[in-house]
Amino acid sequence: MPTDLELARSVSPRPITDVAASIGLHADDLILYGEDKAKVRLGAIERLRSGRTPGKLVLVSAITPTAAGEGKTTMTIALGQGLAKLGHSVAIALREPSLGPCLGMKGGATGGGMCQVIPMEDINLHFTGDFHAVSTAHNLLAALLDNHIHRGDRLEIDPRRITWRRVIDMNDRALRDIIIGLGGVMQGVPRESGFDITPASEIMAILCLAESYDDLKERLNRILLAFTYDREPITAEKLGATGAMAALLRDALLPNLVQTMEGVPAFVHGGPFANIAHGCNSVLATRTGLHAADWVVTEAGFGFDLGAEKFFDIKCRSAGLDTVAVVLVATCRALKMHGGVKSRELAVPNPRAVEAGFPNLDKHVENIGKFREPPVVCLNRFTQDTEEEIEVIRRHCTDVLGVPFAVCDAWSRGGEGAKELARSVIAHAEKCSKPFRPLYDWDWPVEKKILTVAREMYGAEEIEYTKEAERDLRDIDRLGYNNLPICIAKTQKSLSDDPSLIGRPEEFTVHVREILISAGAGYLVPLTGDILRMPGLPSSPQAERIDLVDGKITGLE
Repeated sequence: MPTDLELARSVSPRPITDVAASIGLHADDLILYGEDKAKVRLGAIERLRSGRTPGKLVLVSAITPTAAGEGKTTMTIALGQGLAKLGHSVAIALREPSLGPCLGMKGGATGGGMCQVIPMEDINLHFTGDFHAVSTAHNLLAALLDNHIHRGDRLEIDPRRITWRRVIDMNDRALRDIIIGLGGVMQGVPRESGFDITPASEIMAILCLAESYDDLKERLNRILLAFTYDREPITAEKLGATGAMAALLRDALLPNLVQTMEGVPAFVHGGPFANIAHGCNSVLATRTGLHAADWVVTEAGFGFDLGAEKFFDIKCRSAGLDTVAVVLVATCRALKMHGGVKSRELAVPNPRAVEAGFPNLDKHVENIGKFREPPVVCLNRFTQDTEEEIEVIRRHCTDVLGVPFAVCDAWSRGGEGAKELARSVIAHAEKCSKPFRPLYDWDWPVEKKILTVAREMYGAEEIEYTKEAERDLRDIDRLGYNNLPICIAKTQKSLSDDPSLIGRPEEFTVHVREILISAGAGYLVPLTGDILRMPGLPSSPQAERIDLVDGKITGLE
């Protein structure tokens, strides 16, 4: 069987100028990166916005992820290709892959089979340099901060109360906690610090939520870095760092345009993780798609409890976006795992094990309904799935849950195998679409917002705060950040904050150990359980299988 990389290379991509022309973009609207990639100038986005009514936005989410894989990105691309096969004008809006997971456990993150965005290896590796720009801007701010302290500390910054760490787009557990400034007087002031992964950077979140250069600079100005000895806040604006950071991010703010294997336009831009950030592609990319096509299919990271909740409560609220439909991706394999089946037994037909996993599916369907957006359940079909297993899921969705169900057989068939899903989404959008309802009001007390998400999305009973988190709550109140939305950092492996609790856990407590203030992005980040902002490499990293052979990349699967 050919690999994803081999399949991606088997397709001859259309010139990116032709892809752009199909959605109303001219050659001079683009900054070309070869013949198959381009950035879209902001002026072109403004022209599109003034020229047509926005298209329809469809969100793709999934049940709680498992090691079996759900294929959410693959299904997002499949739906876009399926809509195009039915003759509709379509654009896809995705996040950019992070090098950390690509070189770690996940490998490539551009879809799978005949449902990929291309050029696959470019997008998975350095692409147009956006991640490097974010890392550089973030670390410039860290360097300016330490230099200010070294040069006399005019602002009287307390080195013990610096909250701004450095970032790198790599899974490197050795950098989680470090000591900097060692080596003598000329090397700076020694202090504890550490690294987060670039997708956890607040600047990545800012990039994805900013809607113009002015908005970008305003958000960068508001970044909270540290506190003085009198516990007064220090922002990037006070350091005079904003101009240089904005200059580094000038091109990174522009959406990237590529295409799927079937030539459907795809905006791949921004890359915040959903378990430690808000998990959505950029507002600018989504808006560009909406004003360039009749349908835009986007995804939010991990399960609905993570990326999709933040998609609605943060991205849609701040940018004024709304959806006409939500697609919830499930697989027989993942339902079996939530039903207690071990990985080695997933290929064995087992309708009862599929049924045992329904509580997780049911919880996500309930969660979507709390936003007044009943979903279409999409089964991503694998070759070993039996008709009996599929029929068990179909009956449960239609007869018990009362939601549309569609099988998507697109991994090997591309858009042709996604027509059933596309038709279901169109019918559902025409019949059931209504304005979404946020889960909470931004003006609620912070504790109430956290408890609401934990109870409504996760099924938790209570919230337990550490003493440090309680101090953070007092600081948030003192500094006037109470009215910001919340972006809970939680394991993606469970509805709870305990990754070992699969299925639908009940009667559990969510443990908040710390609450970070992301004033530039415009939200608060409660850290729960043992969630880490810097992943580590697995025992057998994908990097060990990647190679360069005769000038061609191999092993990026």
